[in-house]
Amino acid sequence: MRSFDYSKLAEKAWDNEILNLVAKIHECKGRQDLFVRQKPVELDRLVEIAKIQSTESSNKIEGIVTTSTRMKQLFEEKVTPRNRDEDEIMGYRDVLNTIHESNEYIPIRPSYILQLHRDLLKRAGFSFGGHFKNVQNYINQANPDETAVTRFTPVAPYETPEAVDDLCKAYEQAASNERIDPLLLIPVFICDFLCIHPFNDGNGRMSRLLTLLLLYKNGYSVGKYISIEKQIEITKDRYYDALKEADAFWHEEKNDPTPFIRYMLQVILACYTEFEERVGIMAESGAGSSAYDIVKGYTERIIGKFTGADVVAHCPSIGRSSALAALKKLTEEGFIIRKGSGRSTFYIRADSK
Repeated sequence: MRSFDYSKLAEKAWDNEILNLVAKIHECKGRQDLFVRQKPVELDRLVEIAKIQSTESSNKIEGIVTTSTRMKQLFEEKVTPRNRDEDEIMGYRDVLNTIHESNEYIPIRPSYILQLHRDLLKRAGFSFGGHFKNVQNYINQANPDETAVTRFTPVAPYETPEAVDDLCKAYEQAASNERIDPLLLIPVFICDFLCIHPFNDGNGRMSRLLTLLLLYKNGYSVGKYISIEKQIEITKDRYYDALKEADAFWHEEKNDPTPFIRYMLQVILACYTEFEERVGIMAESGAGSSAYDIVKGYTERIIGKFTGADVVAHCPSIGRSSALAALKKLTEEGFIIRKGSGRSTFYIRADSK
């Protein structure tokens, strides 16, 4: 069975792109920490929006979906889940809340990973929730003719408990030595976790939850305010391509995790950039600014299409109804143009035509 030794990462010469991404994220973290200390209350709406987006996007990657209306109602506990998909969505929300609220008390150990997996699948009633896999699983790739071919064979079931234990020990040892930047160590841990594929179901969702947990534990809390899962979902083709490159020759211990490290650093930096954009809108709006002024200021920055949900998400200092009312007024005034109908509704700036 493959061994795990992260000490080699400390000796590796990283290319300039990787080093620049790490440096930029460190700078963004410093600015975020300052704003959080100065304006903690103003960020509460960002937290709630991020929770919904994270839950929706991480499940959507796995084909587990419901409508945006139902998602909002489920989070507000105005309705109960009506099918297995919604049970699984609520299970993700439960674990997400646990990580947000108690990350400092969740060590990287197999027993805790199993408990998080148990809670992820508990609402859906799966008997294998909280247990390592008992059948061999495979990572398949779809061909253009819709047939599937096995791209990667994960660790066998009988080897899985030991592999996860070794993985956690290797991470904890590397983290305690502090010779490897956590931003490099975390993606490698996640890549190895996905190559082990320790569960019958829920491996992808668990990997994204563990990413959030590890970032939290290392002081990178951007996932509290901006959905990391959404950023992965909108770039999921690159996500899968990076994993495919990173797991080649994994069993022989000759794989290169650099493509996945680069991808995850780009995701994290994109989240920090979005955080700063939203904070900028909040800072410019000021205490005396109206909802109309805030929404108009947001639309003036937008290039291309945007939706009502985008406006609500990017103008967290005002309520949903106020944001949509301002959007309606801007449409009536001809500042923006409404296109489509129903769920396909979007807006563009009038001066873009």
